[in-house]
Amino acid sequence: MPTWIILMLLAAGAVKPPDLDRIMHEVAENQAKSQDLRRNFIYTQKQLLRLIRTNGKLAREERREYTILPKERRSERVLAHFEGRYAAGKGFVAYDKPGYQYKNMDIDGAVIDGLAQDLMNNKDSNDGIGADLFPLTYHQQLKYDFRFVAAQIYRGRTVYRVTFTPKKGVEDSNWKGEALIDAEEFQPAVVTTSLAWKMPMAVQILLGTNIRGLGFSVSYQRFADKVWFPVSYGGEFEVRGLFLYRRTITMALTNSNFQRTDVSSDVAYEKEAKEAKEAK
Repeated sequence: MPTWIILMLLAAGAVKPPDLDRIMHEVAENQAKSQDLRRNFIYTQKQLLRLIRTNGKLAREERREYTILPKERRSERVLAHFEGRYAAGKGFVAYDKPGYQYKNMDIDGAVIDGLAQDLMNNKDSNDGIGADLFPLTYHQQLKYDFRFVAAQIYRGRTVYRVTFTPKKGVEDSNWKGEALIDAEEFQPAVVTTSLAWKMPMAVQILLGTNIRGLGFSVSYQRFADKVWFPVSYGGEFEVRGLFLYRRTITMALTNSNFQRTDVSSDVAYEKEAKEAKEAK
């Protein structure tokens, strides 16, 4: 039966929706397998982070470019290019390395570097994307309730639109949002999240701290049979801290220039090099 007919029948309630538990179980398994499936690719990752003042003017900006190299257990991230600048007077001052601080108390410097490390260069994620931002792995799914919404066409493929919200009484379940799940390979095509809770008013008043609009979106692209890569990821939100500090933060990450390689040959080369070094 043609896909468009199936979609019409689903929308009309004429056929039974797919088994959501099965869908999410397949997604969880594929999330676990995805790192191995991606290990045969080298690619370029570009990152852009900006801190913007309340008057709309740029306070600080960093552009990073990494080459992502597959290794036996975890991808290696090699910094290929870096550009940073911060506002000073009527112009900007450039700097050329991550973590740069231009004075003893550089709040913008600490914020932008912390965001880069936690949300774009996360040590628990081969792609660098914050490991707990998109709750589709098995352990993350346990913290959320999922609901099937509809089947639809996205980029020429049938996908299932699924929403998720935190389970009541479960700690560390911070997000709500929706995911488009590929109906054939049960891989995420797009996932969007937003913060599921609001900063308590007492914290806002006593500490002058608040976060507004916190949320992220990630898009995936299929490169081979069951091999899907995140190709774009980002978010924009507002931070207010310690009464006087306010910034709108924008962040964007793109992956491109994918090249297939043979990880086993790289591993063999590394082993031979290590043995030769030890023999000297």
